[in-house]
Amino acid sequence: MLTIEPKDVSVGKLHQYLLGAIGPRPIAFASTIDENGNPNLSPFSFFNVFGANPPILIFSPARRGRDNTTKHTFENAKKVDEVVINIVNYDIVQQMSLSSTEYAESVNEFEKAGLTMQKSDLVKPFRVAESPVQLECKIKEIVETGTEGGAGNLVICHVVKMHIKEEILDADGFIDQHKIDQVARMGGNWYTRAKMGMFEVPKPLSTLGIGVDAMPEEVRTSEILTGNDLGKLGNVEALPDNGEIEEFLKANSEEAELVKSGDKKKIHKQAQVYLEKGQPEEAWKILLAK
Repeated sequence: MLTIEPKDVSVGKLHQYLLGAIGPRPIAFASTIDENGNPNLSPFSFFNVFGANPPILIFSPARRGRDNTTKHTFENAKKVDEVVINIVNYDIVQQMSLSSTEYAESVNEFEKAGLTMQKSDLVKPFRVAESPVQLECKIKEIVETGTEGGAGNLVICHVVKMHIKEEILDADGFIDQHKIDQVARMGGNWYTRAKMGMFEVPKPLSTLGIGVDAMPEEVRTSEILTGNDLGKLGNVEALPDNGEIEEFLKANSEEAELVKSGDKKKIHKQAQVYLEKGQPEEAWKILLAK
């Protein structure tokens, strides 16, 4: 058996062991605002519910282990003591992942991820309209567990209002665990889908994805492409240029004929095939071909 004392390994290695061992972890898709009203949206898997009377949730936007910096969510929570915790289901998992990209402070992750800002009733931060359950919260307390990289910051939240989509309710009016179709975080790039098992989502950390807001309108508003498809497309660093698209069409005669046909639905369905194979660059080439 491998035996480890935390003091004997690096923070990064300890982090990997802990996240690999403790899971699946639910995801707090936390919406906050800064003191000027600018929205922020980011997911955190250090999260759970800790009581019903009063209803308490706790999530932790931990200090970054690599450089000991803090996240915009944490800074916002200290300045504006309100947050919305949006529950993540499979339909929005790729967009959720895209929102975790380290965009600049002025960037609106709702727009980058192609998610809808919905006004809350009792708190200032916006809700994610696509989320199956949205919990408006007042922040009771923030507990900083340390000052070095990797330390947690426990944001203790009091739920003041819940919003639950009726389509996920069962005959008795409670949440149907199959209909909500939740996902949870595991180690590395791995997630679990509660009703189906494990799947992988590449981390959007090494580059800044273009985001859904930078896509051509016909792609962004496609009748075929799903939110998860858009999340995958938005995670590319740059769109292919004309030369790359021409080379792609020369090497793929069937795709070239499909482009000539001008059938947008079939083109978008073929792009989905590439996305299912984990080839977003190829998906973009057929989407942008003329």
